[in-house]
Amino acid sequence: MEASERTTMRWWRWRRNALKRRVDVVEAWVVLAGWVFALLGGLAGGLMAAGAVEQAVERQRAGSHQVSAVVVKDAPGPSPARAASDYRVWGEVRWTSPDGSTHKDEARVPPRAPAGSTVPVWVNKSGDITTPPVSEGEAWLHTTMGGALAGSLAGGAVLGASWLIRLSLDRRRMAQWDAEWERIDARRGWKTG
Repeated sequence: MEASERTTMRWWRWRRNALKRRVDVVEAWVVLAGWVFALLGGLAGGLMAAGAVEQAVERQRAGSHQVSAVVVKDAPGPSPARAASDYRVWGEVRWTSPDGSTHKDEARVPPRAPAGSTVPVWVNKSGDITTPPVSEGEAWLHTTMGGALAGSLAGGAVLGASWLIRLSLDRRRMAQWDAEWERIDARRGWKTG
């Protein structure tokens, strides 16, 4: 027995064909436009999101600066039950903000830091303690991941919309085929379904 040879017709929606319907041409254009807009939209969305994340990182860096704070009371020793990842403890510190006002609050200090020792703390423009700004590596990671995620979502949304349009076109195609089979059956007096 001979093996059947299957011919794959690539780009069949773009070639001349007597059986090709208008809905096939519309579907071909929808698929092409969907992929082009998904790529362009994903790229644009990713670049815009990466730029927004980068601006947020720069705003965070501009809004905080490091000052030297003085430990007010002797800091406690490390807690054996629950140690932080940097093994620092909470201690009371005092610092002077750039406008000359003195502030007092709790900050993370080395364990058993004696009163009068200095520790670096990060403060915002109003002089309150804040978290340190992200490092270069963290900023790069946030920017990259934010851009990749936004680009993927934008491209996926466009591809999802084109898939829904193709689903609608398939339903229309099936309805046209049903109508043509009904017309053929009525002409010959048969009923196939």
